[in-house]
Amino acid sequence: MTGSADDTLFCLHFLGGSARTWDPLTRELAGPVRIVAIDLPGFGEARSVTGYSVDDMADHVARKIAAVAPARFRIAGHSMGAKVALLLARRAQDGDEVLAGLTGLVLVSGSPPSPEPIPEDRRTTMLAWIDADAETRAREARNFVRANVGETLEAEREDRAVEDVLRTEPAAWRAWLQSGAKEDLCERIGILRLPALVLAGSEDADLGPDAQMALTLPHLPHGRLSVIEGVGHLLPLERPDELARLLQEPMATRQPAPAPTVPPDYAALIASDRVNSRLRGALAERGQASDPAYEPQALDAVELAILRAVFGRLVPVPGLDLATRLDQRIAQGGGDGWRFAALPTDDHAYRDALRTLDAAARAARSRPFVALESVEQDALLTLAQRGELRVPEALGGRLDADAMRFWFEDARSDAVRLYVAHPVALARMGFSGIGAGGDRAAPLADNLPGFHQTGLDAPEPWEPRAEESVR
Repeated sequence: MTGSADDTLFCLHFLGGSARTWDPLTRELAGPVRIVAIDLPGFGEARSVTGYSVDDMADHVARKIAAVAPARFRIAGHSMGAKVALLLARRAQDGDEVLAGLTGLVLVSGSPPSPEPIPEDRRTTMLAWIDADAETRAREARNFVRANVGETLEAEREDRAVEDVLRTEPAAWRAWLQSGAKEDLCERIGILRLPALVLAGSEDADLGPDAQMALTLPHLPHGRLSVIEGVGHLLPLERPDELARLLQEPMATRQPAPAPTVPPDYAALIASDRVNSRLRGALAERGQASDPAYEPQALDAVELAILRAVFGRLVPVPGLDLATRLDQRIAQGGGDGWRFAALPTDDHAYRDALRTLDAAARAARSRPFVALESVEQDALLTLAQRGELRVPEALGGRLDADAMRFWFEDARSDAVRLYVAHPVALARMGFSGIGAGGDRAAPLADNLPGFHQTGLDAPEPWEPRAEESVR
């Protein structure tokens, strides 16, 4: 434990690591930051401690935090430790007094709330050698460390990392690979409002930038992704100096695109007595900026991120978050009152279709849908439109090609309906029909403002002109 109590950082290690994983960072930060590195149950000096589930490990860390009792602190979670850190952040947001001082997260090559995207053959190999003879374990432990770095570690640092792997309790190793890494905490973690620095090595095969973008950032609206070039999975050992530099920077948050604004002349029409108060209230509600930390109700955080990407291709208006509006509508049971017989109810149809679309992206491009270039996203959506998007169930497909075609027809309709109901879209189209009413109590024929100029190209003096573009 070193550094200033004004900035305390609790550090949780990766699978096979220990508190010693953070020693190089501790040396780099001696002084400005107090590092409290914790051995998780089954690892390092806590090898004999039992309780290997994500909840058990979070309990263990919470007790360590309570013992130090800092007024303010951050948690850094590396790989396996990141999933534990996310659960602790959820507890803090839910009001856990022990964690009340948590001010931010640092997630390094983090295991996401969703199951880790690790190939099963690699998982099987890792499980096979942990109980092997000493010679095999020593060889495979070194191979494990070397396979997880972008460049060669210096000999002493590599040797210490291998020693940590070898002193791991095999039951803890197996528990993580068979259970913890597979655990789906997506809905439980939900949306976290803490600022977060999400770090990924460019050479990390499984938990690199794409995985962080698709599986971790959707839970962190105030999170910022930083990619470290040339680094694999073990950033605290590979580039502790770079990690130290990033940790000392302010916890900058990811800034959402500003919401589009209603042009002044159209805003004046909405505020005028030509628009009845009920419609004015509805337009004001539709025109409100979306909460970047919106907690999805019908979808989960990952599915909402995929839907945002889909709607971004259908209605590409920066700052207009139609996906959250649709999620609210689905959760409240709203809609147009009908559905295709080939599809389940809207909530299940959207969840299944979005997961199928993401599985199609991974099958075709080896990347999640949200990480694809726009032209690649469009290509998959075009296949869905044509009824040609086929993803085997074994690869994550939940809907067949025909069902995806029907869903995409609904999705296009939903996106357009939500868009044209927005006052910015009405302004862009120059729709003045909202100005035909009012709140007059006298007989309608005598008091509604209405229209007087009914010929072609003969607008009323009060009508705003159509916008050339959305601002």
